[in-house]
Amino acid sequence: MLDERKQRILQAVIQDYISSAEPVGSRTLARKYDLGVSPATIRNEMADLEMLGYLEHIHTSSGRVPSSKGYRLYVDSLLPVQPMTDAEKAMIDKWYKAKVQQLDQVFQETAKIISKLTRNVSLVLAPQISKAAFRCMQFLPLDDHRVIAVLMTDAGFVENRIMEMPAGSSFEDFQRMAKVINGCLAGHTLGAIQNGSLKQIEAEIGDNGLYESAMTLIDKALNSQRKERLYLGGTTEMMEQPEFHNVDKVKELLIMLEKDQLMKDILKAHLGDGLTVTIGQENEYSGIKDCSIITATYHLDGELLGSMAVLGPTRMEYGRTMSLLNYMNNNLTEVIKRLHW
Repeated sequence: MLDERKQRILQAVIQDYISSAEPVGSRTLARKYDLGVSPATIRNEMADLEMLGYLEHIHTSSGRVPSSKGYRLYVDSLLPVQPMTDAEKAMIDKWYKAKVQQLDQVFQETAKIISKLTRNVSLVLAPQISKAAFRCMQFLPLDDHRVIAVLMTDAGFVENRIMEMPAGSSFEDFQRMAKVINGCLAGHTLGAIQNGSLKQIEAEIGDNGLYESAMTLIDKALNSQRKERLYLGGTTEMMEQPEFHNVDKVKELLIMLEKDQLMKDILKAHLGDGLTVTIGQENEYSGIKDCSIITATYHLDGELLGSMAVLGPTRMEYGRTMSLLNYMNNNLTEVIKRLHW
C-alpha cells in the first residue's frame, strides 16, 4: 500500500490530468496543490509512482499521466465525493417530466441525459418488454379493403400496421374480432400469452382469415418486445474529447459501438453487480483498452430490469459520473413506476 504522501501526490496528478488533459509535472503540482513538500520531493515521489506502475511517462513531455493501475487505486480509495448539484437534479427531473410519456421514451431520454451531462458515450440496456401487459387491440378503417391495426400495452408500447381485409370480410368483422381478443387477452403479459388463449380466440372468431390477420400483429409485437433494446447516445460528445481527436486512433472503438450485440454483452457482463468501474487495460476488448466503463444496474421491486453505462476516456470524471448514474438509477425506477410497469 502507498504511504500517505504518495497517495496525495497520485490523487493530485489524476485530478489535474482529468481537468487539463495535459501530462502533469512536479512544478505544476507544487504550484497548484498544497502538498507541503518541494518540487524536487514531488519529482522523486512521481518517479517512484511510475516505477510502481501507478503513473506513465509520455516521452514527448516531461510530465506524467495516470496508468490503469493508478486510476484503479484512485477510484477504489482516493476518490473525493462529488454529489449531484441541486441544479443538475432539477434539470433531470424537468427533462423527464417534459419528454417522457411512454416507457420506451424513458430509456431514450436517459441515454440523452447521461451523454449530455458527462460528454461521453451513454449506453442504456432496456429490459425485455414481454413483461408489459396487453391492454387492447383496435382497428381503424383506412379504405374499403384495408384497416389500421393497433396493439397497445399498459407500458405504453404500440405496434401498428396496415392490414388487408380478407375477401368477404367487413370492418364490422374486425371490430367483433377486437372485442374477442381484448376479452381473452386483457391483463395478460405479452410473454405469458398461452396457446390456450389463442385457440379460444380462434374458436370465437370462427374465421381463419381474420384470425391469421390478428395473429400476425400479435406475433410481431411478441417478437420485437422479447428483444432487449440498447439505446446509445453521445458519440459526437465523445469525439470532442482530446483523446479522440485522431479518428484513426478510435476507429476500432467506433466500429465496436456499431455492434449492437457486442455492446449488449459488455453491459450484461456486469448485470446485478451494482455500480462497477472497468478501467483501461481491465477491459476485455482491444477497442476499449484506452477507455473506462462505469456501469449501474437498475431494479424495480427487487427485480433486475437492465443497466446503464458511461463509456469514455480513462481521463473521465469518475466521482461525478458515478454520482450521476446513482441518481439516474433511482430516477429511472420512479419514472418506470409512474408509467405503470
